[in-house]
Amino acid sequence: MTKEMTIEDKIIAAYMQYLLENEQVPKSVFKFAAFAEITEEEFYACFGSINAIKPVIWKKFFLNTETMLQENESYEAMTNREKMLTFFFTFFDLLTLNRSYILLAIQEDTQVFKNLEQLKFLRSEFKTFVKALVASDNEGANAKFVKKSPELIAEGAWMQLLFLLKFWLKDNSSGFDKTDVAIEKSVNTIFDVFDNTPLDSIIDFGKFLFKEVKSTI
Repeated sequence: MTKEMTIEDKIIAAYMQYLLENEQVPKSVFKFAAFAEITEEEFYACFGSINAIKPVIWKKFFLNTETMLQENESYEAMTNREKMLTFFFTFFDLLTLNRSYILLAIQEDTQVFKNLEQLKFLRSEFKTFVKALVASDNEGANAKFVKKSPELIAEGAWMQLLFLLKFWLKDNSSGFDKTDVAIEKSVNTIFDVFDNTPLDSIIDFGKFLFKEVKSTI
């Protein structure tokens, strides 16, 4: 049975379509509501302004990723390292399906990586996700990873996500293979750091980044 689309989902879908077709944000709620075939009252019941839609779209990307993880029967049995890898691979697969929209949304908001307004809900949801991973391992007496501050780990993971997002936006490789390599190397490096065995992974990751930066000069 197909789940009926909510007004919020309808607004989000219409906004993404509008941006793709017009390569600019709607100039007014009145014009956008007509495009979305909803009333202004319905719009304002969900969003206070046109700009309020963008952060919710990123939140939806996260929530859809989380749903796919929960539907993966193998997920619960994974280690934290495997869960993080699976999250990033799934998340960026989902972003790739919406790459044309994201490129326009990022281009339209040149300060997205500075003021983080567009990514504020994604940041909150992702940090909660990472803290839950830490909490799940707090019960294991031998888990070195969780002996660190959950807030510190979550903030570090968020910086990692921003790095990967920037990398993916510039990735011109077939099938975004270089992003897959960056995900694997960065996640393994982070976990190796917390396992107190960072040297080999850091050197490997450093060589990879140096090669990528050099190739863009």
